[in-house]
Amino acid sequence: MKRWGLGLLSWIAAASLAAPARALEQVVLELPNLNSTFTLSISELRNPEALMAGDSDLAELDRAASGAIGRSIAALTRHSVPVALTNLTEDSIGSPLLEQALLVVSSLGQVEGQTVDLSGERFKEALAAAAKRSGGEQPTLLDVLEAIPGQRVRVNLAEAAAMLRRMLEQRRQADRLFASAPPSAAPTTEADLAGSSSRTLQLPVAHRPEPLEVVLVQPTGPSNQRVVLISHGLWDTPTNFQAWGRALASKGYTVALPRHPGSDNRQQRMVLSGKAAPPKPAELALRVRDLSAITDALAAQRFPGVGAVKTDQVVVIGHSWGATTALQQAGLKPMAASLRQRCDSTTDPQRNLSWTLQCSWLDGVGQADLSDPRVVAAAAVSPPMSLLFSLKEVQSNPGRLLVVSGTHDWVVPPDPEALAPMRQAAALGHQVVLAKGGDHFNLRPGSHPHGGVLAALLVRWVDAVYGAGSAVRPAPGAPGLLRQGDWGHASIPLRDVSSQL
Repeated sequence: MKRWGLGLLSWIAAASLAAPARALEQVVLELPNLNSTFTLSISELRNPEALMAGDSDLAELDRAASGAIGRSIAALTRHSVPVALTNLTEDSIGSPLLEQALLVVSSLGQVEGQTVDLSGERFKEALAAAAKRSGGEQPTLLDVLEAIPGQRVRVNLAEAAAMLRRMLEQRRQADRLFASAPPSAAPTTEADLAGSSSRTLQLPVAHRPEPLEVVLVQPTGPSNQRVVLISHGLWDTPTNFQAWGRALASKGYTVALPRHPGSDNRQQRMVLSGKAAPPKPAELALRVRDLSAITDALAAQRFPGVGAVKTDQVVVIGHSWGATTALQQAGLKPMAASLRQRCDSTTDPQRNLSWTLQCSWLDGVGQADLSDPRVVAAAAVSPPMSLLFSLKEVQSNPGRLLVVSGTHDWVVPPDPEALAPMRQAAALGHQVVLAKGGDHFNLRPGSHPHGGVLAALLVRWVDAVYGAGSAVRPAPGAPGLLRQGDWGHASIPLRDVSSQL
C-alpha cells in the first residue's frame, strides 16, 4: 500500500502544477489503450460508503466488487503525505532537482486546460493549503486532493504503465549477459576486517566554509603506503561504506572517506525538515574538490598519526553519485550537450530515475572538469553516467575503470547507465561487473561484518591496480586487470561481462 500511496502522490503533484479558481471535483483515470476512462468524484473518497452510494463510473465498479475497491481507495487516501513534500522551502522552488522531478510527474497528468508550472510554486501552495485543512495534523493524500484548485484532473494510466515497461526493459540486456556464463566463485572464507582502525578527523579546506569531515581507516599491521578514497552517494554517509574501508585497510591500504556536506544524510534531514533546498548543481564540482583536498592533505602529512603515503597513484571508489565523482576524479569530463538535448524528454527510451539527478547538474557542468592526475583508477558502483559523460570521454579516459551494476537496480538501471557507455570502452581494458539480484542499495556494505557483497571484488581489483605498474593505463587491446578468481558472492552472484559487451 505504501508503494501505491507514493504513486498516487505523484499524480497529485502533477495536478497541483496548475491553478484554476475552483476546488478540484473529479479525477479522470485514462486508459487510452482500452479506449476507456473512469471518473472518480473527490467527494466520494471520504469513506467507502460514499463511494458505494455514488454515481461515478468507479462507484458502479465498486458496487460490482461488493465495496472492495472503495475500502482499498479509502485506505490509500488516508496515507499521510511525506514530510519531505510538506516542508518544501522557498529555496527549493525553482531548484533543478525539483524541476526535473515535476517534469516526470507532469507527464502522468494535469488539471484540464491549464499549463504546467515546473517551478514548484503552485505545488507548494497546494501542500500548504492541505496542511491548513488538516487542522495542524500531517495532511493525508485526500487533504492534498481537496486542496488542489481546479475542477478536473486527468491521469494517464497508460503513460504510467509505459514508464514501468521502460524500467523493465532497461535491465533485460543485463539479465541476458549474466545468463551467458557462470558467475565468479565466492571466497571460501569471509573477509576478516579486524586488522584496521577507524577515526573521524576534521580537515579545513578552501572550497567549503566548514572543515571537511573525514573518516580515516588505517591498517593496524604494516602499511603498504597506498591510498584509496571512497565517495558516498546522494543523502548517504561514510558510515555505510566504512566496511569497504576496513576490508582494504586490513590488507595494508590507507583509506579515507569524506562526508560530502552538500549532499549527505545530514543535508537530507535539513531538506526533509524544510530548513534547506535540495543539493545544488555546484556540488558536482565540490565533491571532486573534497577528494583532491584529502589527497593533498595526505601528501603533506596533515593528518595526525598518518605517516608518509604514496599519493602519486591513488584509487577512488564510489557509489551512486559518489561513483560519478570517482569517474570525474579518474579523468571523465562532464559534458553539457546530452543534458541539454535529452533532459526535457519524458519519453526517451533510456530515461530512468537517475536522469532526475543527472539533469539537475546542468548548471554545474562548466565548473566540474576537475580530474586529478594522481588518480590512476576508479571503481564506480551504480554510477549515473549516461547523460553526463560522452562515449568519446569514456574511451579516452586516462584512468582504468571498473563499473559495477546490479541487474535489479531501478534507480540507476544497468542497460542505459552502465552497459551502453562501457560497450566500446572494454576494448581498452575497462571492465564491467554485473551483480545478479543487486539493486541500488544492497550492493553497499552497510554494517555487514565482512564488508558486504563487493568487498572481495574491490580488494582484488585494487590489488590488481597497484600491482599493474605502468600497465595500469588503459590502452587498445589491454587486458582487464580483474582476473577470474574467488571475488564473487554466494547470495548475489557477480560476473565480469566485459568480453560480452
